[in-house]
Amino acid sequence: MIVVHHLNDSRSQRVLWLLEELGLQYQIQHYQRNATTRLAPPELMAIHPLGKSPVLVDDGQTIIESGAIIDYLIRHHGDGRLQPSAGWPEYETYLQWLHYAEGSAMLPLLLKLYVGRLGEAGAPLAPRIDSEIANHLGFVDRSLEGRDWLVGDRLTGADIQMSFVGEAARGLRAQFSHIDAWVKRFQARPAYRRALERGGPYALAD
Repeated sequence: MIVVHHLNDSRSQRVLWLLEELGLQYQIQHYQRNATTRLAPPELMAIHPLGKSPVLVDDGQTIIESGAIIDYLIRHHGDGRLQPSAGWPEYETYLQWLHYAEGSAMLPLLLKLYVGRLGEAGAPLAPRIDSEIANHLGFVDRSLEGRDWLVGDRLTGADIQMSFVGEAARGLRAQFSHIDAWVKRFQARPAYRRALERGGPYALAD
């Protein structure tokens, strides 16, 4: 049985969504953030040495990092669904988005979150961070122009991996109409809604 170690309001919500899209049976081990610090509970350290979520356990194998988990689930349980065939040009684009989400796109959004907590001390960094956010969200927005999904003509794991980027930019999406429409599109999917029901409250769902 697949087990997801799931932290509320975290990247692990997209793993639940993928499992629902694939129609797989799975169990959830729930963890709650500290209401004051918003940090994960120490119990997660027993599963992941860094105390991070998501963590997937499948057939005795433990996998960390949401991009690796998404890739693993699609390769091992997807039966050819939710990714282009290897060798097709679209497959390389698909891999690009899988890595881009956490490798580049999330960094300025996280910096804005953390530097914002510094108040006036962080103010000198704000223009550069805002510029980088606009740069990255502009890139994603242009990539979605004239299309429903990031790769090909249907949902893939690239959209699921990138979904957290779109959701984390919720206060900025009005400036990026193609991203906004894409987020609304995937959040309306039945599998996404089922994942919310199983995962519990998720502050980034519109």
